[in-house]
Amino acid sequence: MMEWRYIPYRKYSAAWNMAIDEAMMIAHQEQRVPPTLRFYGWEPAALSIGYFQKVEKEVDRAELARQGLELVRRLTGGRAVLHDQELTYSIVVSEKDPILPPSVSASYRALSQGLVAGFRILGLQAELAPPQSTASLGTAACFDTSSDYELVLEGKKVAGSAQVRKQGVVLQHGSILLEVDLERLMAVLRFPSERVKERLKESFAQKAVAINQMAARKVTLEEMISAFYQGFTTGLSIKLVEGELTPYEWKLAEQLVQSKYQQDDWNLQR
Repeated sequence: MMEWRYIPYRKYSAAWNMAIDEAMMIAHQEQRVPPTLRFYGWEPAALSIGYFQKVEKEVDRAELARQGLELVRRLTGGRAVLHDQELTYSIVVSEKDPILPPSVSASYRALSQGLVAGFRILGLQAELAPPQSTASLGTAACFDTSSDYELVLEGKKVAGSAQVRKQGVVLQHGSILLEVDLERLMAVLRFPSERVKERLKESFAQKAVAINQMAARKVTLEEMISAFYQGFTTGLSIKLVEGELTPYEWKLAEQLVQSKYQQDDWNLQR
């Protein structure tokens, strides 16, 4: 059984969360740290956007500021995610690791087995969304559509993940919804008109779901952490060894916060 480092749950700002994920990836590229699973939260709540999204077209920055939400661009692709009442995970692992199939789609499926197992521990029969044959037309929001092998409950998306590969290392991170604040999410996204906004809001409600909308009883964050810790252990057939970020990773993360993730040049670049 392979041993992975486990970084326990802690909340950080949006810039720090993205900087830590990238720092872990770089450190693993340099073979300074083992494969790693990290759980984290966001303080304050934030909107993260995919690498290719256009902020001015898709995000209402004035409303973000009014609501006290931070904005950060991810290193990974995908759509906007409102990070608030959720558990976020990130994984860094070599492309050559025996746990990973060679293709990107198949690797999503392999890593998502940990999520499937976690949901089942919570008594929820989540399934992997089958590969999509066509692109979905919807909002700029991540949970508006299911990508290949993402998690769905009764046909509705309950966990969104995104992945990037650099220099032989995979970074995959994702959001597992405990609760969903649809009003808040719709308020910070841009739409051509109020009519379109209301139509897409109704569509989103039919496509996305949170754990506490489906569970037989209210699930706490602590229960989520425990379930998905066990889920990744059994689903990926790995042994998690609790650890912490190295001084090298902290230094890298601090540099990335200051030079990248807090800078408009990065967050507003497109």
